[in-house]
Amino acid sequence: MDHEHFFEEARKTATMATCNQAHCGSVIVSQNGQIIGRGYNAPPQGDESQRMCDVEFHSKKKPNSDKTCCVHAEWNAIIDALKHHGDKVDGSTLYFMRVNEKNERTGAGVPWCTVCSRLALESGIAEFGLWQEGEGPKMFDTSTYNLESYAFYN
Repeated sequence: MDHEHFFEEARKTATMATCNQAHCGSVIVSQNGQIIGRGYNAPPQGDESQRMCDVEFHSKKKPNSDKTCCVHAEWNAIIDALKHHGDKVDGSTLYFMRVNEKNERTGAGVPWCTVCSRLALESGIAEFGLWQEGEGPKMFDTSTYNLESYAFYN
């Protein structure tokens, strides 16, 4: 697989993000190299009435990952792939990209979102790729990605 090409596609997808906090994009690529899902972070269904980015949560009960209105880029890409190419998701690869205000690639960091890791694992995605600033692509098998997401919090 041409990881560079698919990270570039994820970057292009990230430029469509409408989140007030971060612009992220994901593409899912089938085993035969076809893009079968795309997603970027935005309020559910792109509905601005569901935007809660500026709500200040005073309760400590809500985890940080749940203090945003946006559906993560990974979730949207997985939903897109399952809706339109469900038979091709098993064994696929998810590429995640974050961009800055100039739509340039930025580092995606380390695995940390346990919701994204569990959803990718449950849907049958085999590999999860993050763009590492200064290093390029870092590919994880999805089981490892899930475990590392949980290890982030320990």
